[in-house]
Amino acid sequence: MQELTATTREVRGKQVATLRRQGILPAVLYGEGVASRSISVPFDAFLRAYKAAGESAIVKLTVDREPYNVLIHEVAHDPLRGHPVHADFYAVRMDRKLRTMVSLVFLGESPAVKNLGGILVKVVQELEVEALPADLPHELVADVGMLKELEERILVRNIKLPTGVSILADADEVVAIVEPPRSEEEIAALHVAPAPAAELVEVKTEGELKRAEREKAAPVEEEKK
Repeated sequence: MQELTATTREVRGKQVATLRRQGILPAVLYGEGVASRSISVPFDAFLRAYKAAGESAIVKLTVDREPYNVLIHEVAHDPLRGHPVHADFYAVRMDRKLRTMVSLVFLGESPAVKNLGGILVKVVQELEVEALPADLPHELVADVGMLKELEERILVRNIKLPTGVSILADADEVVAIVEPPRSEEEIAALHVAPAPAAELVEVKTEGELKRAEREKAAPVEEEKK
């Protein structure tokens, strides 16, 4: 289990930018039976824990010497640089099952791709699971090596699960499939220039048409006067 140490944070609002410059990540701790509180964690230590635990494995978070079992529930990232700028820690009860999304990792090499030129299509990237907090996996593994023929599939039922973990999805849901290689004609079709957009035709209402006729006739009437 990953461990992190944090302190109660008094700095709020735009002033948290100062903390970030000091290598500190602003965060929030909340959960069942836990009053919401603002906290700070060392940035580098958070990155290590986040890389190892993700958002589905339990982390032991100690705040002012008080321990909590938490999930890294949500991480906000800088839109330009991509690094974390804020995190939410959700305190959990270890005796109550949780539901959370777990990432899929595709391992191995498909004979259908290597020998038959197939195209591996990853249909699902994560699955929802249910388990006690201590049993939650960091990731689930899909064995690509089982795909030996074109159009063979990996189904949810083919994913090996750790003890105490169940997947909340249909057992026959497709996780990955090997599609046949594209023909030269299909590849060429992908590069065909799109057809030009149809010419727009202005449609006028009856009132607009009558008004246009009156405006066209106006000079004639003036000449008659």
